[in-house]
Parts: sequence; C-alpha cells; structure tokens
Amino acid sequence: MKEWKAAEKKAQKMTRDGAISVNMVTGETSHVSDRAPEQDYSPSGDSTALARTVLHHLDDRRVRKSQKKKRRNRRKAYQEGTAANSRPSSRLQFTEEERAAPELQQAIRKSDKAADKLDAARAAIPKKRVLGTERAFDETSGAGRTRLVFHETDKPTSIRQPGPNPLARPLQEVALGGNALGNTPEEQIEKVAHAAHAKVREVEQENSGVAAGHLTERGMEKAVGYGNRKLQNWRAERQVRPWRDAAKAEQAAVRANAEALYQKALHDNPQLASGNPISRIWQKKRMQRQYAAAYRASRGAEGAKAAAQTAAKSAKKGAEAAKKAGEFIARHKKVFLIIGGIGLVLVLLLGLLQSCSSMFGGGVSNIVASSYLSEDADLLAAEAAYCAKEDELRRYLDTYEQTHDYDEYHYDLDDIEHDPYVLLSILSALHEGTFTIDQVQGDLQMLFDRQYILTETVEVERRYYIETDTWTDEEGNTHTESYRVYYDYYICTVKLENFDLSHLPVYMMDQETLSMYAVYMSTLGNRPDLFPSSGYVPKYVTNPPAKYEIPAEYLSDERFATLITEAEKYLGFPYVWGGSSPSTSFDCSGFVSYVLTSSGLCDTGRLGAQGLYNISTPVSEPRPGDLVFFVGTYDTPGVSHVGFYVGDGMLLHCGDPIQYTSLNTNYWQSHLYAYGRPPYN
Repeated sequence: MKEWKAAEKKAQKMTRDGAISVNMVTGETSHVSDRAPEQDYSPSGDSTALARTVLHHLDDRRVRKSQKKKRRNRRKAYQEGTAANSRPSSRLQFTEEERAAPELQQAIRKSDKAADKLDAARAAIPKKRVLGTERAFDETSGAGRTRLVFHETDKPTSIRQPGPNPLARPLQEVALGGNALGNTPEEQIEKVAHAAHAKVREVEQENSGVAAGHLTERGMEKAVGYGNRKLQNWRAERQVRPWRDAAKAEQAAVRANAEALYQKALHDNPQLASGNPISRIWQKKRMQRQYAAAYRASRGAEGAKAAAQTAAKSAKKGAEAAKKAGEFIARHKKVFLIIGGIGLVLVLLLGLLQSCSSMFGGGVSNIVASSYLSEDADLLAAEAAYCAKEDELRRYLDTYEQTHDYDEYHYDLDDIEHDPYVLLSILSALHEGTFTIDQVQGDLQMLFDRQYILTETVEVERRYYIETDTWTDEEGNTHTESYRVYYDYYICTVKLENFDLSHLPVYMMDQETLSMYAVYMSTLGNRPDLFPSSGYVPKYVTNPPAKYEIPAEYLSDERFATLITEAEKYLGFPYVWGGSSPSTSFDCSGFVSYVLTSSGLCDTGRLGAQGLYNISTPVSEPRPGDLVFFVGTYDTPGVSHVGFYVGDGMLLHCGDPIQYTSLNTNYWQSHLYAYGRPPYN
C-alpha cells in the first residue's frame, strides 16, 4: 500500500549570495539564481588589523615622499643660491666682516632678498634656444675645433595677436562682394558697419521705433568695443607680465642695493652721517637714481670693452683717489651732505672705470673719481681767467671803430658766452682730475682760440669824386673844368663765430679722455653749488626729466619693443657733442644710430641727422618706432635734430640729458620737419 506524505513547504528569501529556496521541513537550501556565491579571500586572522597595517604603510609612504620633496627643494634652493652668488649684475658682494656688522645686516639681508626675487623673475621669462658656435680643444689631437651648440636666451617681449573672429566672416564676405574693400578684415567690417548705419539714418526720421532701436544698437556697439579694447589690454598685460615682473624686481633690487651701499658708505665713513635727516633722505633717493643709471650703463654693448681698456689706469688711480678722498670730503663735507655727493658718481662710471661689483667696493674713492679734485681757488680762478678773456674780446669789439680807421663797418657777431661746468670738465679731463691755475693757462688760451673765431676782412673799393676848377685866361675869360679824383674806400667786415665750448672735446680728446669728460659733465663734478645759475644744474639736479611709461599695446610690435628695450638703457645720459657710444655718451644722431645698430634692427653705422633722414622713407602717419626730424634747432643747414617717435605725441631723444618729451609744444611744433621710417631689417 502506497504511503502518502504531505507536500514539503518551501520558502524563498534573499541573501547576500542571491535568492535561495529553503525547505521548511528538512531545512535544506538551494540557489534559485545563477549568481555564484562570494568567496572569502581574506587570510586567516582579524581583517581590521589588516586594514590598519595597510593604512600605516600608506602613511609612511606619504611621509617619505614629503621628506624627499623637501630635500629636493633644499638642494634646488642651494644650487640656485650658489648660482645667483656668481651673478654680480643682480647681487652685491660683501665681505664676511661687512656681513657681521650689526648696522649693515638688515640692509644686506634686504639686498640679498631683492636679488633672489630678481633672479626668480628672470628665470620666469620665456626662453628660446639660439644656435651658436663654441671653440673646444681636442686633447688627443692637440688642436682646437669649432662646434655648433645651442644657447638659451630670453625671448624678446612680444604679444600674440588674436586670430580672426569666425563670427565676422559674413561681414567680411559682404565687404569683399561690394566696393567696401579695406586693407584688413577689421577695416572691411568697419566700412560695412558704417554703410549699414548710413542706410538706417536715412529712414530713422520716419519711425521713432527705428530711431530708438538704432540708438540702442549704437550704444551696444560702443560698449562691446570698449569691452574688446579692455580685453585686448588685459591680454597684452598678461602676455608681457614676466617681463614686467622682471623689470619691477630689477627696480626693487636697485633700490635695495642703493640702500645697502649707502649704509656701507656710512659705516666706512661715519663723518658722512653728520647731516640732518632730510639731507640723508635726499642722498638715498639720489643714489637710487644714479645707481640705476650705472646699472643700465653696465648692460651696454661697450661696457665690458671700456672697462677692459681702462682697467690698468683705474688700478693706478685707485691708490691716489683713496688718498685724496678724506681730504676732499673734509673740504666739502657740508656740500656733500646737501647734494648727496655719495651717489652722483654712479652715472656712467661702470662703463668707464670698472665692473659693477668692484665699482661699489671702492667706497668714497669712486666719489673722488668723478669730482673736481682741484682746490676751489683754482677752479674759480680758471673760470675767472676765461671770463676775463671774453671781457677783453667784448671790449675790443665794442671799441672797434674807435681803434680802427676804415670808411665803413659791417658786423656779424655771435654771442660771447660759455658754461663754467663745460670749461672745468674739459680741464679736469685733460689733467686727469687735478690742476692748478698755473698749469692751465696755456689750455685756457687754446680753448679760447678754438671757441671764438674772429675774422676781419677789409675790402678796398676804387671810388672817385668830382672836383671843379675855375680859372681865367689871359684874355679875361672865365673857364670851368670838372674832373674825377680817385681814392681808396675801405670796407671792414668783422665776423665772430662762437663754435660752442661743449663742441670742442670730440675734436681734441681721445676716447678715454672724452669718457672722463662725459663723467664730469654727468655729475657736474659733484659741485652744483659752485655755479648754481648754470643751465646744467636744473637739468641734472633740481629739475630732472619726468619719467614716462609706454602703453602696453604699443609693445605688441616685437620690433618696437626691441628698439625701446635698447634705447631706455641710456635714459639720463648727458648730451655730448659727437658722442656715439655709452662710454662717451651721445649726441642726438649718435644716440639714434647706436640704438638702431646695436638692437640689430637696422645697421646704419654712424650717421648724422641729415644722413638718417636720407635713408628713411617719409611717412605722413607715424607709428611707434619711426623717426622724427627737426630743422633750425641750431645754426646748421638741413635737418638739425632727430629722435624716436613712441606714440601718443611723445618723443624719446638725446636732449640734455636723454629723455622723453612731448611733441605738442610750441618749440617742437615750430621746428618739426618730417617723420620717417628707417629701413628696418
């Protein structure tokens, strides 16, 4: 008999391994889904302890990585600092004794910190690789050979122009299809927009809605244009930021170095600190400006060459200058405290006497090198003797008709005048800094004869007059007879030419002596108190030229940026007639010729103002980088003056000194002749 059993009751439930079926009677389970059960891959033991071990290893790895990064940064900072110490252009060198002096530590620390920032800013300037040559010695063959190498140099300042706007393509096509062709896409779009506005104006009077919409649309165009200009200026500023940051860091380094050198001078010569606080503040400001001029001069192409040529002579003069320093300052202590004489020497001495590091290591001897070392009595006596010669010449001309017996006189006379600082600078350069009145008597006469050229020309005309004789003959008749009586008529023409004393040095001095003359003129011998009425005192001391910064958008032209970078190195250099290099300073055409040639943009050689005009192409709408020519600035035929046009009606030229100036003045407008574009490469 078959045994009947009750049906087994099953239930399904969800577990971590998936859905399972559970037999409620027997307790057996079976998988309903096809999902494979999870496997326990963990090793035997506590899984929490394993997790802690993993986290511990990760933390150790992070600590080791952080320490390694710190060590790498320390090595990099040490290497950069060691390399920076070998760059005297941005870092002053101090002895261990000077670094240990408490009164110098703060100034030295600030100088080093500014130099670090300057090095970092220069390192951030984009670089480019330039192919060059290198001379190597082969030890095996014992001969030298030349090989090609890549040198890393700073890229010039440049601004990338934005590409064409694709949204402007329809307007360009309209312009190309019509008669509104322009030279550039922007000009095409502008002409199309102008034509569209003209059409709207024809009908806007008939409908106030059209007029209101047109007015709104014009306002939107102006707003968009303003925003676009702001965006372009922002892009330009952003692209030139590395160069701007480097320039700012350089200015900060110059200020910090000037402060450190000022404190060092006070440390070496405590007597210089006896002045009032205002004079000491003025001293430091003066030193900052003069140190900046010397720093720019050290970067000129002629700096190393001039330093090499005068190295031997500088070493010889060093001992003598140091010996005279205390005596000179003792005589003029009050004057030095007032005029900041400790800083005046810094102009042009770098290219003339020694390198930057050694230049400031000489202390007060450098002040003496650019000062009038002669006694005040000899300086004033030399000026008085020259003025006496001029007074004698005036008396001779004033009484010329009383002391000569001619029938007629004609005069063509230049003014009799000279500047005392030009005279004393010439005499100091000729006598290597020191002279007495007895030593320069012959020089005074030589200079006077070359400056004033007196020409007396006598022309003799054969003239006659009519004379009448009356006589009576034997018969009592009266007779009248006229006849000519000839005589000599003397016409004297007196011409006095003032060649200008400042024009003589280039014709009578060699390169080294002319360089010394330029140094004395740039500092006025550190004695602006001698002749305060001289025209050079306001130019260099009381009212120096104002600074000017060229807008960033003009520097988007790489050629113009290169030109200005070279030209601004020589701001503040004095005007020296015939000068054409940083060591001798410049005149107007020498400055323009040197900048064009040394920047690599246009190899002009040494040309005069008329010669520069002859090689330039006249333009009616000047652009930054063009030349500006003038006539009639002094007595010479043709073009008499030239400078660089830098935009917005501003001129960079070798006035006295080299400076920026506005063309929108009556003087420059009355002498303006033409604008020209030199034949740039």
